[in-house]
Amino acid sequence: MTYIAESSPNAYESPRPPSGVRMDDYNYDLPFASIAQVPIEPRDAARLLVALSPKAASDHRHIHDLPSLLEPGDLLVVNETRVIPARLRLRKPSGGAVEVLLLEHRADQSWQALVKPSRKVDVGTRLRPGPGLVVEIGETLEGGQRLVRLLGDDGELLSRGAEEQALETFGEAPLPPYITTSLADASRYQTTYARVAGSAAAPTAGLHFTAAVFDALAARGVRIAKVDLAVGLDTFRPLAVDELELHELHGERYRVAPEAWARIEAAERVLAVGTTTV
Repeated sequence: MTYIAESSPNAYESPRPPSGVRMDDYNYDLPFASIAQVPIEPRDAARLLVALSPKAASDHRHIHDLPSLLEPGDLLVVNETRVIPARLRLRKPSGGAVEVLLLEHRADQSWQALVKPSRKVDVGTRLRPGPGLVVEIGETLEGGQRLVRLLGDDGELLSRGAEEQALETFGEAPLPPYITTSLADASRYQTTYARVAGSAAAPTAGLHFTAAVFDALAARGVRIAKVDLAVGLDTFRPLAVDELELHELHGERYRVAPEAWARIEAAERVLAVGTTTV
């Protein structure tokens, strides 16, 4: 299901949850059989629930119907972040399995990462998935993350270009835990417009858009603006509190170019594809 939100271009503030709201207030039964394990073909055949107001009846459509639902002059905003193959499945010299999930690249060329099982991996442990990459596990950071460095066979830090090449060789897309079927085509966990590498997970609402949908949107007179938000830790970290107001959100890097922001401010109606774009 794709989420497309309509909003005023000046709605900046995200309200805090009301006091006393608990996690179990949101409990509901979602049968495992209702969670799609493989992507639909073609992408734009995915279902779209249209709910225009609380009082209006909802309508069941498909993504390829979206252009007909919008009006000339509407602005559609998408998140052009690109998922990196951030999950590394490794083994210690003793044979024990270690999983490293890279989350955020730091200015000192190291990474913030989740390591499992973290308590059983000593600081300074070096893991070798294959020629050209050494994964060095460092100190424990705030929130249970670990500092990780990606090195070459000579023990020197890899350049960004060499890092990207090594991750393409040894890494894999970090699919959500409720997806238990491996992707036959890794590109299906990228949007067709993904450009800026840096996310640990896909902005999933955008996965269903195709070139044909964008062509139809353009023909309808709908304009497109692109922003970049790197999806990070909170996609994977479970809530550890019972009351929502006590949960602290992890910060995420984002960028809105001046020309994109000017379009957003000038538009009468802005539609955001997915919660990361919102």
